[in-house]
Amino acid sequence: MSKYVIARQLSQKKVITNDGEEFGRLVDLNVNEVTGKIETLVVEPNPDNGLAGKMRKEDGMVLVQYESVLAVGDYVIIEKRNMQ
Repeated sequence: MSKYVIARQLSQKKVITNDGEEFGRLVDLNVNEVTGKIETLVVEPNPDNGLAGKMRKEDGMVLVQYESVLAVGDYVIIEKRNMQ
């Protein structure tokens, strides 16, 4: 049950780069069913962010590898260098 609470707390958080650019909004997480580890973040990209626009998939979302996450608090902060 605690996993669902954590997921609810994370959903809709803004995702920003370590440079302070607004990358998008967290929509979902992809979790490995065997290990239970988060593999990727599913992000609705900010249309004004060029990098996010380049990474956009057919469904309009961006997948961010969990290794790029630096911190989670009021925002999800990702390492921009790992995104390019």
